[in-house]
Amino acid sequence: MKIRKLLGIYTLLCALAQTAMAQPIELDVQLNESVQMVPQKSFFSLNLETTFYKPDGDGPFPIVIINHGKSSGDTRFQERYRPAVAARYFLQRGYAVVVPMRQGFSKSGGNYIGGGCNIASNGLVQAESVQAVLDYVVTMPWADKERIVVVGQSHGGWTTLALGTKNYPGVKALVNFAGGLRQESCQAWEQGLARAAAEYAKDTRLPSLWFYGDNDSYFKPDTFRAMFEQYTGSGGQARLVAFGPFGTDSHSMFSSRAGETIWQPEVSKFLASVGLPSEPMSQYAQFGKNVRTVVPQKTDFALIDDEGKLPLVKDAGRAGYKAYLTKAIPRAFAIAPNGSWGWAHGGDDPLKRALTNCSRNGKSQCKLYSVDDFVVWNAD
Repeated sequence: MKIRKLLGIYTLLCALAQTAMAQPIELDVQLNESVQMVPQKSFFSLNLETTFYKPDGDGPFPIVIINHGKSSGDTRFQERYRPAVAARYFLQRGYAVVVPMRQGFSKSGGNYIGGGCNIASNGLVQAESVQAVLDYVVTMPWADKERIVVVGQSHGGWTTLALGTKNYPGVKALVNFAGGLRQESCQAWEQGLARAAAEYAKDTRLPSLWFYGDNDSYFKPDTFRAMFEQYTGSGGQARLVAFGPFGTDSHSMFSSRAGETIWQPEVSKFLASVGLPSEPMSQYAQFGKNVRTVVPQKTDFALIDDEGKLPLVKDAGRAGYKAYLTKAIPRAFAIAPNGSWGWAHGGDDPLKRALTNCSRNGKSQCKLYSVDDFVVWNAD
């Protein structure tokens, strides 16, 4: 038993070692990524970890704010949000992209304020961090403070709708990707979510575009349709794109490269309708170049969460794969012929980084096993 326990510890340590190698620590120079600490002043001062993706030049550039979701567990351990798929889309159109980590998340100061079961209050408190970053951004000489769009995914989508109640000067539109907050410990939380959406609508004069899928693990179709109906029924200007099922969980559509064909044409039409840049511009063509690794086709080799089906790898590789599955999309896992492996998540091209990590470990050419939430391995 002692030998078996020691072997188990050794396997876990090996998996953790390769997990550490997989973390994205470098900034993406192709997307001009940078990180700054932006001040937020309320009862006390704190700084918000904020990511910037900015075109070359002096501007002024229209601004897009992209708001992150909420992972389970302690918000301080949530990683910095790097929506590279969306950043590339907006950079091609001449936008400066700003991604704030709200109070209490990641390296941002302060504590996360949940608001208990009052979900309307939750969103409004979250929006205070976004407003603080906006207050900072609009003072920058490169920022066009008259042309702003605010986007958010999951809890960030809910924060975006809450920010709409402030009718912030220069904000022209809101885009909500699977927005909301699942609070199963609260009685009738779905109905509460819909009522809160109606409250937001009463104070919002901005148009919004909503995206939800049928197999969303957080919000069932009945839930998001009730939210939309109450929002529009209370005077909110919104259009719903109900795109049906997507992968194993439509909640991740915005972050996946496979979702680009769903949301990007709709967002382009929406931006054009409010007078914001909507088409790629020749002076920003470098952001549209096809420099990313091609995503292989999905196969039926195995279910995404069946680590027992991984070929070639040993116990450490299966443990590493379990760790990989806990990471947010975009992500990729690769395997070498000798059973070595590597993975990566986040950034613009986790597929390339996963193959690089794997090759470094395996000293041979590696092959992708999984991308995002599907398996791409071909036994041949």
